[in-house]
Amino acid sequence: MRLLWRLSALAVTASSVAAFAPVHNSGVVRTSALNQVAAEADVKASAISADDLNVVFEDDHIVVVSKPSGVLTIPGKDESNPSLNKAVFDRFGSESGRMDKMVVHRLGMDTSGLVVFARTNAALRGMNTLFRTRKITRKYEALVCGHVSPDAGSIDLPLMRDYENPPYMRVSTDDHQRALIDLDAEEVGKKMLEAPKDCLTKYDVVSREDLDGNDVSRLTLTSISGRTHQLNVHCAAIGHSIVGDTVYGFGGEAASNGGLGEGELPADGASADLQQAIAGASAGKPMCVHAKSISFRHPVTKEELSFESNASF
Repeated sequence: MRLLWRLSALAVTASSVAAFAPVHNSGVVRTSALNQVAAEADVKASAISADDLNVVFEDDHIVVVSKPSGVLTIPGKDESNPSLNKAVFDRFGSESGRMDKMVVHRLGMDTSGLVVFARTNAALRGMNTLFRTRKITRKYEALVCGHVSPDAGSIDLPLMRDYENPPYMRVSTDDHQRALIDLDAEEVGKKMLEAPKDCLTKYDVVSREDLDGNDVSRLTLTSISGRTHQLNVHCAAIGHSIVGDTVYGFGGEAASNGGLGEGELPADGASADLQQAIAGASAGKPMCVHAKSISFRHPVTKEELSFESNASF
């Protein structure tokens, strides 16, 4: 059985929208990736050193490591922040002599799992091309609130920057797109006003489980489009937020239900009472989402590679 959730996005003219980037409450506009890190860096990140690395693969061109939850992938504007990037650079170095020239993708601070770094300029160019052309397959494992009824499905909901709760994301709807028209680009930053981004997540139910007496489901999630916070928003928008998600889950800082109203959620979504109980049971524990596998053609040798890492939850 397949499930497809889709909301149409209102077409907005080029004069009323511009490039995409989040805006902090300070009014400073940054790129989406750095903004995500800046928001995460407000929370104490766990330290990690070169000796702590869990190296899954290494050769002259790339390194694949398994990141623990609570560790920043990159340090953000303050390079003194402990980060996986710095630990990998300290241990392996790079042809360019710059640690930022090793980064080809990122995981959120609370997400654990596989991350690839480039050691050479050729590998950096090749990995960037693979990600840009979507020739990399990444699968995640997650625990979500409630029992998801279909055994497999697709979540096809466009995302937009949340103008009410920056720097977070939300599902884009006609009403939210209309609201952007009345915003002043000079006040919110013109990059806040870009058109919604198509966003697709596929999922398979691995098992339906019990967590401290509460119903949860273990899913395999495949991010097709790779947008910022995509898995978090999409899971919340079908009524099954990720266990331990303190931003998009119950009582989180972002808009509830991925920005959708209660009447727009599927019938099998977890109740507010269930989500509240799970939030209480998981308080202080890592978020239950893990980058479990990644497959791609080596950017230099052209060998087909596939790696896996077990989740801790």
